[in-house]
Amino acid sequence: MDAKTGYVAGRLALTGVLFRISGKTAAVQFHTKKHLCETVFKSSQRWFCNASAPGPGMLHRWFCRTSTPGPSRWLSRTSTPGQLRWFCQTSTPGPHVCIVGSGPAGFYTAQHILKNHKTARVDIYEKLPVPFGLVRFGVAPDHPEVKNVINTFTNTAANDRCSFLGNVTVGRDVTVAELRQAYDAVIMSYGADADKEFGIPGENLPGVYSARSFVGWYNGLPEDKHLAPMLDTETAVVLGQGNVALDVARILLTPLSIIKKTDITDHAAAALENSQVKTVYIVGRRGPLQTAFTIKELREMTKLPDCRSVLDPADFAGLQDKVKSLQRPRKRLTELLIKTAQTGGATAQETQRLSQATKEWGLKFLRSPLEILPTEDGSRVSGIRLGMNKLEGSDSSARAISTGETEVLSCGLVLRSIGYKSVPIDDTVPFDSQKGVIPNTAGRVTGCKGLYCSGWVRRGPTGVILTTMTDGFETGKAVVDDLTTGILQPLDGVRGQERIQPLLQKKGIQAVTFEDWNKIDSEETTRGEKVGKPREKIIEVKEMLEVALS
Repeated sequence: MDAKTGYVAGRLALTGVLFRISGKTAAVQFHTKKHLCETVFKSSQRWFCNASAPGPGMLHRWFCRTSTPGPSRWLSRTSTPGQLRWFCQTSTPGPHVCIVGSGPAGFYTAQHILKNHKTARVDIYEKLPVPFGLVRFGVAPDHPEVKNVINTFTNTAANDRCSFLGNVTVGRDVTVAELRQAYDAVIMSYGADADKEFGIPGENLPGVYSARSFVGWYNGLPEDKHLAPMLDTETAVVLGQGNVALDVARILLTPLSIIKKTDITDHAAAALENSQVKTVYIVGRRGPLQTAFTIKELREMTKLPDCRSVLDPADFAGLQDKVKSLQRPRKRLTELLIKTAQTGGATAQETQRLSQATKEWGLKFLRSPLEILPTEDGSRVSGIRLGMNKLEGSDSSARAISTGETEVLSCGLVLRSIGYKSVPIDDTVPFDSQKGVIPNTAGRVTGCKGLYCSGWVRRGPTGVILTTMTDGFETGKAVVDDLTTGILQPLDGVRGQERIQPLLQKKGIQAVTFEDWNKIDSEETTRGEKVGKPREKIIEVKEMLEVALS
């Protein structure tokens, strides 16, 4: 503020300022962390509204709006017990887009829209106070390189036209209908938060868990913090042969000296330190040519310290002749499987070391779970009855057909890893319960102009982060095309956050910004440094909010 001229040059950034002006005096300077408006105007052209809460000097809310022609710019400061929060929101021309879900699908969709539409504003809503979805809560802690994609998402969030609103549950705190009234386009990107089940007897016995919950437990997902898996058994069975199945098997068998240096949660590391698991069987209903894991995960299993591979060479009989005709990724994977069955995947120098290993893992093919068996007192799982299969057809399209034969595999821990599924979050959004997806064409929700979807809720829980990037870009393109061709007409009146924030405040919901997340991030990395880890994750939502809103 130039006190002589009465002008404010308002680029509100890391060192930006907000002024309270009373009469002819230029008074108090406050700091705010992110700029969302940029203007130059005279103080005489500003409107002020001071709504004071009880108590001397207790400022409740300040509004500042330009009275000059053109878009309105709002600044507000709110004060709730124990908290001071800043908001700066522009009502600039251009479409307002809302994305529900801050995982890879949400951020990639936002990235494409921001890059290809120069005036669009994107608000990303997330039910947790922290962003990044399965990158934070799904990627194995010993795969830090996969999490580097967070840097790309952080750059997207730093865009002046992008905002993160965490701690907001769509469908509860705000409805999809309310979002559609506030945004020109609404995109569902909330992923898959539920599990597929077998529907067999004993599936709910103590000692039986979904791999999704197990992964959430060791990765710090708040809803899974109390899982307390039963690790007081020598044998575990993982049902499913995808990458997640190998992830959980690897975590169970990796020496603690390695795992404790990752960002695995403290409570999971403590439990794994006392684990008695020595053998893990990974069971699939089809054969070696139909496994869903990739060569990277398989190679990691073959390289586990103090752990040997136990594969039956008979399972791979006759595959040598088929290898040459396979596509390259499947060919390399099958070759490694055959080699592992023959040598344990070891070189001659490693053979003696592996013979002395105290742990082991193996793949069991052509088996489907029929029943999970309890102990005599029914207190936990004691084993699993498997039906033997044969294949009908060939390669990836082969079907598993029961032979009528069965076998029982003794175990004290069962992890079900047969996939995730999406669930509907609002009854106004079409949903195919059988497929677990929102019906759509190229990301456009069927029969709902202005409503879109991306990621797993669009195509089902398949693929890797690269697949999700392609998917997010395609949905982003659909949104941009519809905005630029006029299929979507801009809404009138107050839009975006300006319309939603008052609804949240009435319900006592405090949205967490990306700057607030940076506080959590900083606190977690500081705690991690003290114990030799990349970070020590905060797993209580209440504590996340305390750190974020401090």
